[in-house]
Amino acid sequence: MTAFSRRAAAGSQATPPDASDPLAALGQLPGVGDAVDSVRKAVDQVYGHRVMRRRSSEVTAEAALRGSRGSAALAGADWALEEVRRRTDFSGEPEARTVGAALRLSAEAGQLLSIWRQSPLRVLARLHLVAAADSGDTVGRPRLAGEKADEPLIELPLPGAEEVAVRLEGLSQLVIRGSSAPALVTAAVVHGELLALRPFGSCNGLVARGAERIVLIGSGLDPKSICPAEVGHAELGRAAYVAALDGYVSGTPEGMAAWIVHCGRAVELGVRESTAVCEAMQRGAA
Repeated sequence: MTAFSRRAAAGSQATPPDASDPLAALGQLPGVGDAVDSVRKAVDQVYGHRVMRRRSSEVTAEAALRGSRGSAALAGADWALEEVRRRTDFSGEPEARTVGAALRLSAEAGQLLSIWRQSPLRVLARLHLVAAADSGDTVGRPRLAGEKADEPLIELPLPGAEEVAVRLEGLSQLVIRGSSAPALVTAAVVHGELLALRPFGSCNGLVARGAERIVLIGSGLDPKSICPAEVGHAELGRAAYVAALDGYVSGTPEGMAAWIVHCGRAVELGVRESTAVCEAMQRGAA
């Protein structure tokens, strides 16, 4: 059982915890149900927009661009959207490579949905390979003993390689077994666990947010990938992101609920962004 599995069991007071589905217990934490309902309502509204009937592929493409920009901003490359749209060369300076990595991850995520439920560790390795391909780092495998992780946004103690391996395997088994937990809960746990572990030598934040996106798409909550949570995470700000992650890592019911609610708010802000895109298309402004 992973660390968050034990926390989930301890945090649910409404019903006896199901050891085979620890994520479901997190859905019963105070405030989480309201966040899940709010996200579902927001997602349903944007999917019902009339623009989605004919131009959903354009909305998906714009959401991918904006989500990439948001994820890169959290990783320290806070570029204007139009600069990301205009730029064709993402080699050279570190910020450009970060933006390029975020764009590549967005493009790759949709190709990995069928693999995720069978082999999440393989998908995570692939995401890191795609993100860090031009970094010069060892790519596509978790850290070994003695290797460090470069993730300047996260200043939490870095778990050792042995702990990383055990917890990654636990996370993988939970994904493979499936859960009755709402998609928001699963996505938030995948995201939070990867940030807490920082399993790779670099690009951990980008990979964690890419994995969150895969869960949201693959779960059926956002099958067309038009609700970029990365936009919301960036809009809520780096300080709020780190503070919410601290709650997740604390393992307390209150902290974990706060992280899930934070992730829900990020999805809602992503929905708002895509709703604005739909409105602009309807007016002929995009």
